[in-house]
Amino acid sequence: MSMKEMIAERAAHALEEYSIVNLGIGVPTLVANYLDKEKYYLHTENGLLGVTSVDEEDIDPNLVNAGKLPVGEAVGASYFHSADSFAMIRGSHVDVAILGVLQVDESGQVANWAIPGKDIIGVGGAMDLLVGAKKVIITTNHTAKDGSPKFLKECTYPITSTRKVDMIITDLAVFERTGDVFELIELMGDTTLEQVEQNTEAHFTVNEELKRSLQS
Repeated sequence: MSMKEMIAERAAHALEEYSIVNLGIGVPTLVANYLDKEKYYLHTENGLLGVTSVDEEDIDPNLVNAGKLPVGEAVGASYFHSADSFAMIRGSHVDVAILGVLQVDESGQVANWAIPGKDIIGVGGAMDLLVGAKKVIITTNHTAKDGSPKFLKECTYPITSTRKVDMIITDLAVFERTGDVFELIELMGDTTLEQVEQNTEAHFTVNEELKRSLQS
């Protein structure tokens, strides 16, 4: 299993059944492949509730998600104008948003739409999802292509929203925000605590149960 698939599978396990979930571009789209399509309602901001998969065997080539990837549709799926879709988001009718990021900091703020000095693609629906979704889960590689940490003390790129995210899932670890502090609750694969510490700039605490399991 690739690192991206591993992150997507872990994110799927973080969802409660019968939730309305919006999947962002990139790794988040893969989460659909690990969900029972009869127990989750996947939403895309371009106007579909009932997305099922990006698996080639299950897609409808006439339908795309917000990332312009062909997707499948569930029985009973509904279609609507993108304005109505954003009204659903802003009205807090989306239970969970799963987003990719460029950076996330120890306060829980994220940057995922612009890199200074480079062309700006646009913020898309991320700003609205960060404000409107009841819970926000971040899925990302732990480090950037140059090996620098993506989980920082403070974002150096323009932030997307002042909303604090609830969970961060990377190829190395899983963090959950408790109050104003992120807590390391799980190590991914055969990752060690030392590897997480070496590749993380942000302050975090370690879950007591995880501590005990590492000491045993």
